[in-house]
Amino acid sequence: MDSVSEAFHMNSFKVALLEKKGTEFQRWFAELAGHAWGSDFQSVRPYGSQGDWKCDGRRIRTGTIFQCYAPDSMTDRKMIEKIDADLDGAVENWPDFIKEWVLVHNDDRGISPAVAAHLDSKKKAYPNVSIELWTKPNLLELFSKLSAHAKLSMFGPAPRHDTGYSLQDLHPVISALESRDPIQILDMPLPPSPEKLDKNDLSTDARELLKFGRRRVRLVETHFAKTAPVELGERIAEAFRQRYAELRSLELNPDQIFDHLCNFAGVSGEPARRSAATAVLLYFFDRCDIFEDPDDGEVATS
Repeated sequence: MDSVSEAFHMNSFKVALLEKKGTEFQRWFAELAGHAWGSDFQSVRPYGSQGDWKCDGRRIRTGTIFQCYAPDSMTDRKMIEKIDADLDGAVENWPDFIKEWVLVHNDDRGISPAVAAHLDSKKKAYPNVSIELWTKPNLLELFSKLSAHAKLSMFGPAPRHDTGYSLQDLHPVISALESRDPIQILDMPLPPSPEKLDKNDLSTDARELLKFGRRRVRLVETHFAKTAPVELGERIAEAFRQRYAELRSLELNPDQIFDHLCNFAGVSGEPARRSAATAVLLYFFDRCDIFEDPDDGEVATS
């Protein structure tokens, strides 16, 4: 794979991490760990009246029991109850195996003081068991172990530097975005300055995807100039603005916002569709109010 393919697969990984919930997140983690560790990882599923013995998966070499937690909303009380039920149950059900217990969750904003204090108390209660919480950095480490074949299996085919597409490939992307119903129509703003990427501190992977989309953005311009109704571009631009404002209100970091916007734009499926969707995203990144424009003093002078 080249750098474009790697960037697309990284984006797919981060979108999945942000958006998968409940048992879907559990299955996704088991697949990720299975690809990363091979036969050293065993996925455990509920089995009739036995349940799963408070184990979503285990790593044999380290004696680790994994439990996944990705609710729609996370509160102190629910997380403490989860820790108590699953840790106590794992110690009881796997007494000759457990050396480490890991709760895997997808909220990387940090835990509350109450949860931290409760974890301290559980470590004192089980001094012979290492107790950890895993979030994005730990899962990124697993992702880094995946082979090209494993990434293809988990995240599907990704475009390469030389992947092209025609105007026809843009139609499903434009149609999907057209169905978004923005609150109002605003005039398209002027394109942002080149310093916009630096202003928003986007990661290398995000920059790679936007760079890839930029090389093909002329096709998007042609579509809007020669094929689409005049108001279509304005409607889609406002839909992007509205979605960006919603994401900013959640206090997400720039990369998380970018990942959500990729999903919003339809950066998924076959390589041609991903290529087209990335070009559409770049088009509106350059031309509407998603992400912050640099201050006047940050704009380079020629």
